[in-house]
Amino acid sequence: MRLLRLLIVLLALPAFAQQGGMWIPSLLKGMNEKEMKHLGMKMTAQDIYDVNHSSMKDGVPQFNGGCTSEVISSQGLLLTNHHCGFGEIQSHSTIEHDYLTDGFWAKTQADELPNPGLEVTFIVRIEDVTTKVLDGTLNLAEKDRVQKIQDNISNLSKTLPKEKWQDNSIRTFYEGNQYMLFVTESFKDVRLVGAPPSSIGKFGSDTDNWVWPRHTGDFSLFRIYAGKDNRPAAYSKDNVPYVPKYYFPVSLKGIKEDDFTLVFGYPGRTTEYLPAVAVKQIVEVLNPAKIEIRDAALKVADSFMRKDPAIKIQYAAKYASIANYWKKWIGETQGLKKTNAVDLKKAYEKEFAEWVKKAGKEAEYGKLLEEFDRYYNGMEPFALARDYFNEVVIRNTELLNVGYRLFQLEQVLKTKGSQTFGDRAEKALASFEDIYKDFNKDVDAKIFEQLITLYFTKSPDRFLPREFLKVDAKKLTAEIYKNSKLTSIEGVRSLMAGDPGAVIAKLNDDDGYKFVKILAEAYQKKVTPKYDEINLKIASLQRTYMKAILELSPKDARLFPDANSTLRVTYGKVKGYKPGEDDTYYDAQTYLDGVIKKYVPGDYEFDVPKKLIDLYNKKDYGQYGEKGKMPVCFIGTNHTTGGNSGSPAIDANGNLIGLNFDRVWEGTMSDIHYDPSICRNIMVDIRYVLFIIDKYAGAGHLVKEMKLVK
Repeated sequence: MRLLRLLIVLLALPAFAQQGGMWIPSLLKGMNEKEMKHLGMKMTAQDIYDVNHSSMKDGVPQFNGGCTSEVISSQGLLLTNHHCGFGEIQSHSTIEHDYLTDGFWAKTQADELPNPGLEVTFIVRIEDVTTKVLDGTLNLAEKDRVQKIQDNISNLSKTLPKEKWQDNSIRTFYEGNQYMLFVTESFKDVRLVGAPPSSIGKFGSDTDNWVWPRHTGDFSLFRIYAGKDNRPAAYSKDNVPYVPKYYFPVSLKGIKEDDFTLVFGYPGRTTEYLPAVAVKQIVEVLNPAKIEIRDAALKVADSFMRKDPAIKIQYAAKYASIANYWKKWIGETQGLKKTNAVDLKKAYEKEFAEWVKKAGKEAEYGKLLEEFDRYYNGMEPFALARDYFNEVVIRNTELLNVGYRLFQLEQVLKTKGSQTFGDRAEKALASFEDIYKDFNKDVDAKIFEQLITLYFTKSPDRFLPREFLKVDAKKLTAEIYKNSKLTSIEGVRSLMAGDPGAVIAKLNDDDGYKFVKILAEAYQKKVTPKYDEINLKIASLQRTYMKAILELSPKDARLFPDANSTLRVTYGKVKGYKPGEDDTYYDAQTYLDGVIKKYVPGDYEFDVPKKLIDLYNKKDYGQYGEKGKMPVCFIGTNHTTGGNSGSPAIDANGNLIGLNFDRVWEGTMSDIHYDPSICRNIMVDIRYVLFIIDKYAGAGHLVKEMKLVK
């Protein structure tokens, strides 16, 4: 049991044995199936994944490349989170028709709203192609090996069998020790069907984000449309609702403590096998820097949003996006400290060294840990400078983001010529149109001033451009936002008009662009080459380390591959929670009573619609209530991360019982270190979803599409 506690991917307590992990659904037979049965599952591995017959994997598409969704009717009705569909809800909202505030419900299929650019992707089948991908890579230098693998993947993606409307995607697992082929189908006509008001779908907003107890109805409804042959097709009024291979029955039975739960989805990224030195660097250096930058940006945006309703709509999605990982990094850091993750990693590494010695593998693996320490310590200032550049220039200041993308276009002209420049410029301008639709010059200027101050005082000064080592941020901001044409889409259009030479000349005469170019050139010269050099060596070490773990670990070790946005299964149980140092134990279920207790009239986070209050007062819950109460959310021990937003929560018999949307705050450390004592995923109870659709929205026709299990 000591090994189980120390091994990063394993668990600390016997009561939680056989939980944690993100497993490839095509490989569940054997150990995983036995574990799931032990936890109470009544299904088989074949019910979850079957390449020859319909199975659950056919009802779980990836939603728009970053979330998960599930099909819940024979007419292609699709359920995902409100925050996953937020951009689409926002894009259809205006002051006159504010669907963010009021919600939206299509009364008929003709009323469903198209969403250009939105797509959902199904997995058709999964195959191991490791041997083919690694062909010809033996004994190559690391850089050449990487290139050969990329070439092999490119060729295999084109040549491996698939239907003409399908795609091949090859992804790496176990740090490059395994490669899997995913054959996919993407549907590009996906229409908005329904969404609750933000006072339900985002109830608690940023205050409650990553927190339990939770009372958020975080869901939205879409519908997949296809051509008349039921295959993917571009948007057309002649398209028809997609007939799915599989859709989930919806359970009204409810949940209780220790019930089996399975979460199916596309977790984005985890790094469970990092060495201790890397985790220490995250906790003590990198996370604190990123937290401080986003904290400054959020304070500026919030101050404007609270004063102006139009800005509140403009910046709603951006604010939520910035806040999400800001709060996540805070909780992750606290969780890693609380569970002594660095010390556990060190203890595991001591155990690992004993395995190496016992196996007589010192020549092959004996210096891995020593080299990890050397390279991570050497990379630390470069990694810190990289995070400052990414957070300030690329992610959180829109003028700088646009300027940097224009800088990249200038590099394209130099390296690839005018034809490629023209193609890229056209696409870039189209994306800029979207950015400036929700751009406010005053807000961005204040964010610029705050973040540039941090950039020039906190980023390692040896990497900064000399002319800005002593910068007056207030004066610089005023000059750039007064003179630069990067402050409006009209200005950007004028800069990008004309032949390539004229465009570059105009850009290099613009104050905003010139500033971005100075930052970018200093970063590319002083940071990128060395960071990439060291990171390549670390990647090689990590691959060898993973190979050693797979080779030397005990036979019963539960070694799952890190998340990489591919389809995974995670299983666990409904389980309550005791956060922080507080002795309070929170039950696994919350109710509508909690919404009413948190209610603050007029507050943008905790307001409650009058109709919901009326339903509560009347206890008018229909068939969805439980003993006179209305369930809202519940938590479990499923190992989830970003990308699992919208994932179906499934009971022991394969019925839909909830919709994954969050994790508890300290439990966000599960991206690096899973510990069942504090790791919980948060799910909307499906009964609350149905209650809002039927009793609150009066959209019972949508519930009638579903197969309800009573």
